[in-house]
Amino acid sequence: MVSLRLLLASVWLPSYVQKSEVDRVAAMTTDALHSLLEEEAPSELQNVSTEIKTPSGSIEERRAAMAANHSLLLKALLDGVGRDKAVELGRETLFKVGVSLGEESRRRLGVGGSIEDLLTAARVMYSVLGIRFTVKEEGGDHRIEVHRCALSEHYNELTCTVLSAVDEGVFRGLNPRASMSFERRITSGFPTCMAYIRIASGGA
Repeated sequence: MVSLRLLLASVWLPSYVQKSEVDRVAAMTTDALHSLLEEEAPSELQNVSTEIKTPSGSIEERRAAMAANHSLLLKALLDGVGRDKAVELGRETLFKVGVSLGEESRRRLGVGGSIEDLLTAARVMYSVLGIRFTVKEEGGDHRIEVHRCALSEHYNELTCTVLSAVDEGVFRGLNPRASMSFERRITSGFPTCMAYIRIASGGA
């Protein structure tokens, strides 16, 4: 049974809560990339540090500022260490951020171990980011198809490849037995993103 907190959040979140959640995601992801650049390519960080924006205004403006910061910092990382290493380091770093975000939401929303709880919590988190998806069960796995992603309007293929590690981490954080993997992305020219969710044996 879905917890009352999770059920209420899935029905309605006031705008101030949505803005706060965007700011939380923005701070954690941007700070992680900032720290990574500081360690791996400090001169590139120095070149772009004054261009980093503090998200403010409407929820749409906050999302756009967050996405712009992501793109700016990842471009600097790419310039500093090359594409392959930038993708490897960026994904490793942001997966951990995603796990932390998912674990925190699991505690706050009372997310249980069922696939229903997992997907309900994911919908709550993603609605704040302007992401809408549908789910279809396929042979025990669950296929997620993203039909709208506000962030894809601001990302290129590289940025999306790296930032999708946050999504994969979020699902792991929401349910330690869950794994998520993308098969395709809007930024690669597809009309929708597609990912698969799997729950390891022993899950609800």
